[in-house]
Amino acid sequence: MSPLDLLVAAPLAFMVVSLTAGRGGRWLILTASPAMLALSTWLVALPPDAAHLVGDWELPLGILLRADGVARLLVPATSLCFVAVGLFAWHEFSPKSGRETARAHTFWPLLYLMWGGSNAGYLTTDLFNLYVTIEMVSLAAVAMAAMGSLAAGLQYFLIALVGSLAYLLGVALLAAHYDTVDATLLAIRARPDLPTLLAITVMTAGLLVKTALFPLHGWLPPAHAAAPAPASALLSAVVVKLGFVIILRLWFEAFAEVVRPAAVHLLGGMGALAILYGSIQAIRQERLKSLVAYSTVAQLGYLFLAFPLISNAHNPAAPWAAVLAHAVAHMLAKAAMFLAAGLMIKAVAGDRISDLAGLARAMPLSTTAFALAAISLMGLPPSGGFTAKFLLLHAAIEQGSVVYAAVLVIGGLLGAVYLFRPLSVALSGSAAPMVKAEAPLRVAAPLALAALAVALGFAGMILIELSSLAAPPAVAGSPPAEPGR
Repeated sequence: MSPLDLLVAAPLAFMVVSLTAGRGGRWLILTASPAMLALSTWLVALPPDAAHLVGDWELPLGILLRADGVARLLVPATSLCFVAVGLFAWHEFSPKSGRETARAHTFWPLLYLMWGGSNAGYLTTDLFNLYVTIEMVSLAAVAMAAMGSLAAGLQYFLIALVGSLAYLLGVALLAAHYDTVDATLLAIRARPDLPTLLAITVMTAGLLVKTALFPLHGWLPPAHAAAPAPASALLSAVVVKLGFVIILRLWFEAFAEVVRPAAVHLLGGMGALAILYGSIQAIRQERLKSLVAYSTVAQLGYLFLAFPLISNAHNPAAPWAAVLAHAVAHMLAKAAMFLAAGLMIKAVAGDRISDLAGLARAMPLSTTAFALAAISLMGLPPSGGFTAKFLLLHAAIEQGSVVYAAVLVIGGLLGAVYLFRPLSVALSGSAAPMVKAEAPLRVAAPLALAALAVALGFAGMILIELSSLAAPPAVAGSPPAEPGR
């Protein structure tokens, strides 16, 4: 089997084993972590044009797995998040923690199901199989959200169902119209007629619900704020990225010649509003996890703000690299922030920001992890978030997009306001609250992820190079070619 197959099959195999392992399921993460990290490294080392047809069936019947620039960046980043969250949850859902319940048993199969679905979503080009991956990830995400609040989980389920049905309707329209749903073939055959435009519209609408882009974000804050810290980290770092990646493939690969400039600016405008609205709502929050959840709403806006910057650029490689760098940096930083917030909330037995007074003295490592993640999310140098937002700002100024440039600057300032607030409270006070000593192994997960998010700023050129590998024709500037084996 190729590494592309194994990146999908291995997590699903771990899921089956964890279902039968019972209480020993959590130990499987100690085997899964090095195995998946090795496969992710293998993926990055593959030749730039690496692809594999599952089962040796030719297109359009076959399923093409492809190691393009998106996969080479997001699959390893996703693996790092799952490994860190898994090791963090190894203690969170252990018998000694007193949480040996059905929730603890089910977390592990759900983690592997989400892992396999995410990898498949980054690698495949078949739009129907992307629907399958969306459902795999959504199923796991809904169950994880329900661990904290049944009401939030049910709300998420109903909204996710609507998004899935809308996407599936679009896939059916394309299958009937073109006799294929492979993105690489649609890039050659697609034409701007009514069925195609209708399919793109309903698919994008369904995916925007999954991605929680403003104003379709209503399910995200309650689901992320109520879920256990490991679940919140995965929901915010990984789940919302899959819908975005599929939109990216639809608009800049499958239908690059069909999508109209007005539609691109509509998504960019929604992204700009998401940055402003999410930031203002984060500033208003009095609870830590709610603040971090609304921060996700704001940070997702940057991903869509890049759409018009990519579409209108003379050299779209820079904004293309920026959007992928932001996706990776946000993935690592947000997972770290939710894990660190979980430790801080548990220590003070309260989730209000005011409860954190003096906590930096009692929990310096957790506070440091939160602070490093905040540095990347705010876009301060030398973090990965800074690299991404600098490239976006440079593209906006170069194109004369004053509004987008202003939103980028204002968003960064607002991010500093709401992220400095919990840090200032934690650093305030002359006395430290009485909490248990930090477990170094437990705090290592958020600290490592946050440090990686900052360190990405030193690897800016590597990120740009990886993201440009096998870039879509709309970005690479070359005409699409008939895919081969």
